[in-house]
Amino acid sequence: MKKLIFSAIYAFIFLCAASGLQAQTVSGSIGNGTVSRGVAARGTIVLDIPGGLHVNSNRPNSEFAIPTSVRITAAGAKAGAVSYPRGKNRRFQFSEDTINVYEGRTAFNFNLTVPANFKGNTIRVRAVVRYQACTDEVCYPPKNKEVTLTARVR
Repeated sequence: MKKLIFSAIYAFIFLCAASGLQAQTVSGSIGNGTVSRGVAARGTIVLDIPGGLHVNSNRPNSEFAIPTSVRITAAGAKAGAVSYPRGKNRRFQFSEDTINVYEGRTAFNFNLTVPANFKGNTIRVRAVVRYQACTDEVCYPPKNKEVTLTARVR
């Protein structure tokens, strides 16, 4: 009976710790908070990856690794292609080959152009980041995190 209780407590603690390990945050900005009509502004999406975790890069060099992707949509404006940073090649116990990963604070840049005839004072940009977080031993199911960025239009 004691073994059963101990196993249940251990499993509960492990699940709580594992769910806490996946606490990546997504944030971002457009320009300095203000964009001009007819001019491209730089946008940035930031994925903060806690210590002890990594996520597969956009090009992980493995057919089994789920790549990180960022989708940008903006009603009334044109979002350019996302620029993905280079990852780090790392070797893990579960793979003979290296896997290209992101660790720590990772920024994804894009350009946003608000048309000269834009009718409004604020632009909203929606970003969805899809990633798979892993430790050195196990990978968690992929997740999508969404963030909405706003900027004043002048």
